[in-house]
Amino acid sequence: MQKVLLVDDEKRMLDLVALHLKPHQYLCKKALGAHEALACLETENFDIILLDIMMPDMDGWELCREIRKFSDVPIIMLTAREQQKDIIKGLNLGADDYITKPFNEEELLARMSALLRRRTPKSTIEVDGLLWDEDRFELTYGKHFIKLTPKEFLMVGHLMKNANKVFTREQLIQLIWGFDSETEGRTIDSHVRNVREKIRQSGFPINDHFITVWGIGYKWINEME
Repeated sequence: MQKVLLVDDEKRMLDLVALHLKPHQYLCKKALGAHEALACLETENFDIILLDIMMPDMDGWELCREIRKFSDVPIIMLTAREQQKDIIKGLNLGADDYITKPFNEEELLARMSALLRRRTPKSTIEVDGLLWDEDRFELTYGKHFIKLTPKEFLMVGHLMKNANKVFTREQLIQLIWGFDSETEGRTIDSHVRNVREKIRQSGFPINDHFITVWGIGYKWINEME
């Protein structure tokens, strides 16, 4: 069963879309606005997102931009705005498709199905039972799900992908937060502490793998040196 995140500032529209999707084996999660959607994405993984544009506080374009900072989950913009410039703007910000309201149920289902078929699996990395799954945006150890923030997840994945390579705090900031970020080195240290503690609670021997290189930065090793 595919998980869908529905994002709209109108509860009636959320209920309507969910009503159309549930008979077709979609598990729907409703988010009333952008901030609620981001909160959902902090704790759950979704196979596809249906996203309204015209919302207060943060519109769909800005939300799409935020989601693309940490996830490549397929996004369909489902909106009453049908001007070509709006469609182009949404696609340029990272949306995968665009459907105008009122929508045709069969067309929506077909477009969702096409996007999900085209999505290629992403890499997974496994070290002594610790599984980093980029496709599902999950870190697990055995049957234990390790709840990480998007930034923590990306940092762990980058280090695991580049085992035995040392990364300075500055490099990690650029890789995870971006070149324009004003994030400081102590933020990296704080994230590292949080990641280690969360993984340690799962029972995985994190201290054998997530290593501090004093005076330089951090690295991941797959086998004890």
